[in-house]
Amino acid sequence: MGRVTERRRIIRIRDGKVTTRPDTLVAEEPLEIRLNGKPLAITMRTPGDDFALAAGFLVSEGVIGDGSEVQQIAYCAGATADGVNTYNVVDVRLAPGVSVPDITLERNVYTTSSCGLCGKASLDAVRTTTRHPLADTPPVRVEPALLAALPDRLRAAQRVFDRTGGLHAAALFSETGELLDVREDVGRHNAVDKLVGRALTDGRLPLSRTILLVSGRASFELAQKAVMAGIPVLAAVSAPSSLAVDLAAETGLTLVGFLRGPSMNVYAGEERVSLETTADRG
Repeated sequence: MGRVTERRRIIRIRDGKVTTRPDTLVAEEPLEIRLNGKPLAITMRTPGDDFALAAGFLVSEGVIGDGSEVQQIAYCAGATADGVNTYNVVDVRLAPGVSVPDITLERNVYTTSSCGLCGKASLDAVRTTTRHPLADTPPVRVEPALLAALPDRLRAAQRVFDRTGGLHAAALFSETGELLDVREDVGRHNAVDKLVGRALTDGRLPLSRTILLVSGRASFELAQKAVMAGIPVLAAVSAPSSLAVDLAAETGLTLVGFLRGPSMNVYAGEERVSLETTADRG
């Protein structure tokens, strides 16, 4: 589907000179996720990898944890009054025998492209619903130099960002720094869901020996998604939130922020980072 980007006419001002030209923008459209035909959530996303996005969202919400629990994911034909398929409504059908959670107003949610589900209630849910507790035995061990190299590898893989400058990205690396997958989206949380959903359908959950790198800040929600997928290390090029650090400390997640060149801050789970000198804890 060629809807990842769109063209718009703009007025460009450079050094006092005014010109008109077409510009390439990242597309943003709503996606309604249905579960067994019932509305579950609406998220603003960049079209593409919609099935993976829906599957990853359900993993993050604790609804599913294995690809065998999904019978079918399909676009809903006739989603509009005139019967047109908008490709903006996805229905996930669970396999026979898989229990369907009670879809109440608490669970029927709307998420924006900048922020998803947040709050202390979700923190409590992670403690009780994760299907993939962090279990990297022996523990993943990463060198700071390896972590420092990852943002450039992510940036080199961002194809749509080069055309628009308006997309977030999430990348999954092996513990040796091999790029396993990368997804782009107007929302950070969607990019991570696309990674997790792809891993689910490929039978690769839990992602117990991987590193998740996100292009922006590390919010509570992104830490939650890492924990729900069994990812032991989350790194971000920007700052984490206090709630993300709390969740990382409570679940054993290694959380690295401000990953820029050789500099970085380790906020939790420092046992997975090979430190050559004793850290200054003052």
